Amino acid sequence: RCSAMPIPEPQFDELYRELILDHYRRPRNRGVLVAPTQRAEGMNPVCGDEIQLDLRIDCDTIEDVAFRGQGCSISQSSASLMTECVKGRAIAEAERISAKFRAMLNGEKPDRELGDLEALQGVAQFPVRVKCALLCWKVLEEGLSQAKNERKEATA
Repeated sequence: RCSAMPIPEPQFDELYRELILDHYRRPRNRGVLVAPTQRAEGMNPVCGDEIQLDLRIDCDTIEDVAFRGQGCSISQSSASLMTECVKGRAIAEAERISAKFRAMLNGEKPDRELGDLEALQGVAQFPVRVKCALLCWKVLEEGLSQAKNERKEATA
């Protein structure tokens, strides 16, 4: 889960702060899930970042999540932080956090609910890098959309 530590105001040198580097060097939830309910992937052709995401969703809850891929420290750290944050949450919660994360990278003040994700706030100062940080979130949104569509079809 996201921890709610206060994060100081971002500065240029905080872009690669220790938390981001730690998630890059030792990514959490990296790998492949056995029997995922959803699989989604995305790529940023400009820089070559790639993310594949496995989700196991049960009763509108993200029971488990794993990612794999390659890319810069921002894209991989964002994916690691995202998986920690959304695991165990309801789909609606994950979508709300995704919207708050996106808003933060568009220059809005970060919401406290973002917790450790606030470490990526400094990315907003670098528009080219915003796409790197958002890639995994776009892939997550695609996977959640798949799950919701499948659920609608099953109940129709």
